[in-house]
Amino acid sequence: MGWTIIATWRMALEGVTTSAEMLKKGCESGDAVEKAIKMVEDYPFYKSVGYGGLPNENGEVELDAAFMDGDTLSIGAVGGIKNFKNPISIARALSDMKFNNFLVGSGAEDFAYKAGFESKDMLTGRAREIYEKRIRDMKERNLSPYAGHDTVGVVCMDSKRHMTAATSTSGLFMKKRGRVGDSPISGSGFYVDSSIGGAVATGLGEDIMKGCISYEVVRLMDSGLHPQKAAEKAVCEFSSKLEEKRGKAGAMSVVCANNKGEWGVGTNVEFSFVAAAENNEPKVYIAELKGSETIYKEASEEWLKAYAERIKSPIE
Repeated sequence: MGWTIIATWRMALEGVTTSAEMLKKGCESGDAVEKAIKMVEDYPFYKSVGYGGLPNENGEVELDAAFMDGDTLSIGAVGGIKNFKNPISIARALSDMKFNNFLVGSGAEDFAYKAGFESKDMLTGRAREIYEKRIRDMKERNLSPYAGHDTVGVVCMDSKRHMTAATSTSGLFMKKRGRVGDSPISGSGFYVDSSIGGAVATGLGEDIMKGCISYEVVRLMDSGLHPQKAAEKAVCEFSSKLEEKRGKAGAMSVVCANNKGEWGVGTNVEFSFVAAAENNEPKVYIAELKGSETIYKEASEEWLKAYAERIKSPIE
């Protein structure tokens, strides 16, 4: 049985590429997932995760992360944690505990400090520039404060069919202090069961956590649906329900994989993701909604080049 790894957004490419090499050498899925996400957390130009993540309305970087083991269903999560380098590693450590698996704010920080995790000011100069520009735009142009809510989420199966899932995010830009979205919430932002498969979500947390969309994708795979059909169905039906009940549905996307190594994606917006498998090198794909189906294609060189330039462009 071969390995598979799939992740949300182009920002996961370098991490997935490194993790794919680890999986080729027999690495277990938990280590591969953690490594992939740490590489996103550590890169300062990814402005919605980890170091360089965009701050809340007070200019503070609050981070959320979660880790789940599909063999045991063990879960660890942190919400609103500040001044620690890799929240995904803290979440994974919590998943090994019998109690106190989900810690928030100062409680999560106390745990991280006592457990010896590296403390670090996660606000970069670039992120502060973006924050200050948004403050000016709100005053001068009457713009909404909220933008930027891309979670990195990863689902992985190793060669022994052990599956894990994990997420990490700085959450909604300019959010209220203490705001937590779907990313660290089991069943909503992530879910994995090695006997079935796993899924992770990204998008507007306030809408995603109105349902249990990641669990629903896994449930649909368990009923016999291919991961692609499961992801499409879950996103389309939940998005339609929100539109019916509330008049609008926020952005939401899901990537998933089953325990056969097959993967899928569902979205209601244009969305990039990264996937790799034993017989497929890591690639970036662009997905979009067409009717009730999600279609995707490999990202062009032009798209990839424009992305690389955009994330490092000067703040004007």
